[in-house]
Amino acid sequence: MKTAITGGCGYVGLNLVRTLLDAGHEVLALDRVQSPHLDSRAQWQEQDIFDAPSLQTALEGVDVVFHLVAKISLAQEDAATWHVNVEGAKVVAEAALMAGVRRMVHVSSIASFDMYQSRGRTMNESMPRSVDPGLHVYARSKYAGECEVMKVAARGLEVVVCYPTGVFGPQDFGSPMPHLNGNMVDSARGRLPVMVEGGFDLVDVRDVAQGLLLAAEHGRNGENYLLGGEFVSMIDACRRAAQLVGERGPRFMLPMKVLKGIAAVVGPLARLFGREAGSFSEVALATIETSGPIDHSKAARELGYQPRPTDETLRDLLDFCIERGILQAGDKGRLDDGAGRRA
Repeated sequence: MKTAITGGCGYVGLNLVRTLLDAGHEVLALDRVQSPHLDSRAQWQEQDIFDAPSLQTALEGVDVVFHLVAKISLAQEDAATWHVNVEGAKVVAEAALMAGVRRMVHVSSIASFDMYQSRGRTMNESMPRSVDPGLHVYARSKYAGECEVMKVAARGLEVVVCYPTGVFGPQDFGSPMPHLNGNMVDSARGRLPVMVEGGFDLVDVRDVAQGLLLAAEHGRNGENYLLGGEFVSMIDACRRAAQLVGERGPRFMLPMKVLKGIAAVVGPLARLFGREAGSFSEVALATIETSGPIDHSKAARELGYQPRPTDETLRDLLDFCIERGILQAGDKGRLDDGAGRRA
């Protein structure tokens, strides 16, 4: 099978490239910049997804295209985020249709579900979607982009939509690392004395990549699949990461009420200086406050999706960081394999 990946040199993209190649598929990675970590077995092409004629040419002869390109923002409104996540998804779908691509696997986000309406319940694919104008732009744009893709699907393109949850794990060459990985590594360094209240459904990036391949092979046309892992409190995840290298991890958990008080000050100050408040933004806190368990049984049942245990991912992430010199093993040796032995 000949495949193409938009955003093939990003975190999920690089892992998907390797997964597809190992499964015997041909891979064309499309991105604006080539990663030095791109698997040498893959082809690479510089590509702007808004250059429709060039994109259509690149997709000719491709069986399946995986659309990963997206812009993440914690702002309430951001024109660039809307443009990339909505218009960009539409352009890719139309180019795929015109090029004769058989199937598009559209990678959306758990944020495209309205977490407020689903709060207190285990989330599945039938939950309410992010259409409320009061929701932040990333949530609204991811669902709006999905709607644009499905309009193209009505004209003949096969489409399967997948929603990864909180992605973390090894093979992360970002600088700085994404938020979840960064927290785990900082905890293992002993640099994270406190952690926020709340948790996420965490999923290994390699399991997400495998889930996307399974969606391409076995997903039903027009269907959507949650690619989740295990719901874990953030303080527990960070402590488990720290304990693997002999550290204690965060000592205290900041209650949401305190965090919201901080956000009420930090948010306006950040906006005053034209910046985002990051972890202390109202949006970031609302995301962690409303996050809950995810039901990925549909993906398990229809695709054969089976995510690995969280502790296995934590060990592999920290081993990866030690190998790259990001994290020093010190006198602790290699990571404990979970049975009291050094891996």
